[in-house]
Amino acid sequence: MNKITILWVDDEIDLLKPHILFLEGKNYEVVTCKSGQDALEEIRKTRFDIVFLDENMPGITGLETLTEIKVLDASLPVVMITKSEEEYIMEEAIGSKIADYLIKPVNPNQILLSLKKNLDHSRLVSEKTTANYQQEFRKIAMDLSMVNSWQEWAELYKKLIYWELQLEEIEDSGMFEILESQKVEANSQFSKFVDRNYVDWFDNGEGPVMSHTLFRELVQTELGEAPTLLVVIDNLRYDQWFAFEDALSPFYKKRKEVSYYSILPTATQYARNAIFSGLTPLDMEKRHPDWWKNDTDEGGKNLFEDKFLGAQLKRLGMDIRWEYHKISSLKQGKTLSQNFKSQKDNDLTVIVYNFVDMLSHAKTEMEVIKELASNDKAYRSLTLSWFKNSPLLEIIQQAQNMGMKLILTTDHGTINVKQPSRVIGDKETSLNLRYKTGRSLTYEEKEVLEAKDPSKIHLPSINVSSSFIFAKNDMFFAYPNNYNHYVSYYRNTYQHGGVSLEEMIVPFVVLEPR
Repeated sequence: MNKITILWVDDEIDLLKPHILFLEGKNYEVVTCKSGQDALEEIRKTRFDIVFLDENMPGITGLETLTEIKVLDASLPVVMITKSEEEYIMEEAIGSKIADYLIKPVNPNQILLSLKKNLDHSRLVSEKTTANYQQEFRKIAMDLSMVNSWQEWAELYKKLIYWELQLEEIEDSGMFEILESQKVEANSQFSKFVDRNYVDWFDNGEGPVMSHTLFRELVQTELGEAPTLLVVIDNLRYDQWFAFEDALSPFYKKRKEVSYYSILPTATQYARNAIFSGLTPLDMEKRHPDWWKNDTDEGGKNLFEDKFLGAQLKRLGMDIRWEYHKISSLKQGKTLSQNFKSQKDNDLTVIVYNFVDMLSHAKTEMEVIKELASNDKAYRSLTLSWFKNSPLLEIIQQAQNMGMKLILTTDHGTINVKQPSRVIGDKETSLNLRYKTGRSLTYEEKEVLEAKDPSKIHLPSINVSSSFIFAKNDMFFAYPNNYNHYVSYYRNTYQHGGVSLEEMIVPFVVLEPR
């Protein structure tokens, strides 16, 4: 292994001989020079791992040298060392992307700590993360055998996401594979839990907040103090929310984050209509037959969300000024962003943003998206890239300037499907890959959650003998006809409608403007 090579630049370098001997004793190689000009010559000749740079030198200053170093090699870490504690010097140095900032007199251990922080950081983080997860692995395994409430499942799911995000940053594929196996086991146990308890959540008052109670239980209580922007990002999973949470922090600070449960099927026409209507799908069909569409009905299934919301507000006795916007294209997003000041007098502005849903569908249909979102890490990264460059972030910045409270949530999540499950149905059977509804369905019972009487889980029936089945874990339904082609086409795509932690447990976040 090559020695780490340090360039130390200080016009009083002779006084630092004890520090240099200390570092050489730790097996570092140290090259010294007394001016910024000499340092730049050395950097042109030699590849260094890190630079220690005195700020106050005759000739070109440390800050001027720093600027030149970044031109020569933007990735070279530079640690600024200075006698001065003046704020403007710190700001200049930090603005120039220094690796560290040390105040003289420095002792050898400070130098060693800075080296480890900057050069051994990845290895030390990797070793510590691995050790911590190995310890946590046993606790998660124990929790999996004992967890028995919707609250505990939400906490366990968030813990699994936390470790997924930690482990994906380190080079330890073995640990990541162990976590993946824990996620598979967790989804298997979660499906059994939902099978046992889902029916009761509607009736005993002890279930979680669900799609049809979300507005009444969580949104309504936030309205009134300040104008509020409610953003529903279609198809947003918890891990994707964690991925772009930091992008919001310059504009908003989080006040509350809770998990709520999407109803089954975890599909837009059911879950999002339930949010805006405040009703179960069965009640929507009864109360608003002109607005509710079953799977086999012609036409769009989410065309009346604004009407559903208006009816719910009236039912709740809320006399407020509100507007609803659905964004399904870049052009629509830019138009709303350009005209967003017109929302300033609203008590509630609702935006449904469809990008993540379009992304998951594009992954199924377009080879380039399959490449860009080949796994969950890449899928998160693509979502973050979209968010940072989207009209939605522009709208949120404007909302902050207008003093609006921000509520961010989703209708359901999505899961990367891997395993096919054979199903047979007639031509009236619904087309979704994670749930089916229809007559005379034939399927593998152990691979599905079944609802032979849909009304028990507050779903309408297309006809008298219709039932619903929901795929568990990472299954997707495939017909026997042309089976191999179908399986190859849909495997490793993002789907929703079924029973999994990723689809059912989703974020509801309240943020205040900074």
